[in-house]
Amino acid sequence: MTSADGTPVRVGVFGLLGSGNLGNDGSLEAVLGYLRAEHPEAVVDALCGGPEAVTARFGIPATRLHWYRGEYRTASRTAAIAGKGLGKLVDVFRTAAWVRRHDVVIVPGMGVLEATLPLRPWGFPYSLFLLCASGRLLRTRVALVSVGAAPIGNRPTRALVRWSARLAAYRSYRDAPSRDAMRAMGVDTRRDEVYPDLAFSLPTPPTSAPAGPTGTVCVGVMNFHGSNDDRARAEEIHRRYLDGTIRFVRALVEDGRPVRLLTGDGVDAPVVDAILEAVDSPLVTAAEVASLADLMKETAAADTVVAIRYHNLISALKVGTPTLALCYATKSEALMDRMGLGEYCHPGREVDADRLLEQFRALEKRSAELRQTLAERNLAAARQLEDQFAALTAVLFPATDHRRAHARQEAS
Repeated sequence: MTSADGTPVRVGVFGLLGSGNLGNDGSLEAVLGYLRAEHPEAVVDALCGGPEAVTARFGIPATRLHWYRGEYRTASRTAAIAGKGLGKLVDVFRTAAWVRRHDVVIVPGMGVLEATLPLRPWGFPYSLFLLCASGRLLRTRVALVSVGAAPIGNRPTRALVRWSARLAAYRSYRDAPSRDAMRAMGVDTRRDEVYPDLAFSLPTPPTSAPAGPTGTVCVGVMNFHGSNDDRARAEEIHRRYLDGTIRFVRALVEDGRPVRLLTGDGVDAPVVDAILEAVDSPLVTAAEVASLADLMKETAAADTVVAIRYHNLISALKVGTPTLALCYATKSEALMDRMGLGEYCHPGREVDADRLLEQFRALEKRSAELRQTLAERNLAAARQLEDQFAALTAVLFPATDHRRAHARQEAS
């Protein structure tokens, strides 16, 4: 793929990538798959949270998102506060210089327009604003592709997110509530489309799942403390979630069910440790996962999945395993509705182990039926993402799209 002057088109990818979140990296993998299949001549690099990890895994050059290396550490000392403040200024010029080197920048999926987990406005929202403002000023097209959004209470965060969306050249959302949230925040969404999460375009890895039921239940956990607006009661929310989850796992073990604990980010390890210690049974084991492909293999081998992290849910649904969601944000409910399992949601902030067990048993009774539903919904999601990538090519790479259309006309 080349630009008008014959040089390869330069594409940047941007986000908290390579930082330990498997869902974010899965979204990057999906976009790189699209670029390599449809635009193989593009020169691709990243501005991201974990450049070393991105380069090692995906084979593309990567630059650190923040100049100040302690960006996500709490700053209490004067030197650290000064370093963060200076970093915000330096990042204005670093981001603009990086954007200038590209024809197109893609923000692949992720919840970049939401604050459903604790988030400071001068962290990632500020970085996203710098990206989108630089793109507009330097005439580099910035695309927010199948991103998540949600209502935001904090005014500085809301303002940064709103302006980032307004300045982007292209926007699409992973669910209708995301688009509704941006419309409510004052963004004109009339031309914005809704597509499934990018992870649904990833290949389903081959598995050695047994032909019949094994009794195994995968329980996806999270170091959950509520949303950005829940900071005052974060520890209470965490304790309720953890206590309810422990009671649920203990009940499964008492029924003789093997339980496999799954994570989706490195920060979830303390929750795994707490459950293993509290239940103390050889039936409970922890999976070591490093990608969405690993999560898919684990969930494919299970009879049923109960999970809270969004991309744990996607991994299970994509391989067709009946799934029950512990929902902490509208995105999980929207996902379950899209996949035909909307009635199997449970509040993540108020985990009631007895009620959760009732829902779990009801889910298992319909296992065969729901597996068929998931197979049909996955086919539909894959087709919709093909449309998404075609739309992306038309908007971001019009010269290439025009040449392909011309070639098809000549061939006919």
